[in-house]
Amino acid sequence: MVKQDALKNHLESLRNSIPELRGVLLASNEGLPVAHSLSNGTDPNRVAAMAAAASGLGRRISESMATGILSEVSIRGDDGVLFVYSAGAKAVLAVMGPMGSNAGLIHLEARGVAKEIGDLF
Repeated sequence: MVKQDALKNHLESLRNSIPELRGVLLASNEGLPVAHSLSNGTDPNRVAAMAAAASGLGRRISESMATGILSEVSIRGDDGVLFVYSAGAKAVLAVMGPMGSNAGLIHLEARGVAKEIGDLF
């Protein structure tokens, strides 16, 4: 239970440092939710599956283009952004924000959290 509490603390810390975020979620590479803090009734199972799929596709592209080990994937739509970060070898961190979010701040905070989570595994 200690690891689960540490994961929740990392996610809540990220949410608190960037209040406009719509949600943060940690998922296994297989697409199962591990821990989350989501707004507006967003389905964690659906977000976890999509984040893992985006990361998997990003890994395959990165390998085939010889760009090294995947660090992150960015997705921008008309109404918001989604950043998916590798969190060690077993998990991904998904961070969702509205359009106009400060991407630099999100990257600064989320990259550190993703590394800390990866170190827990």
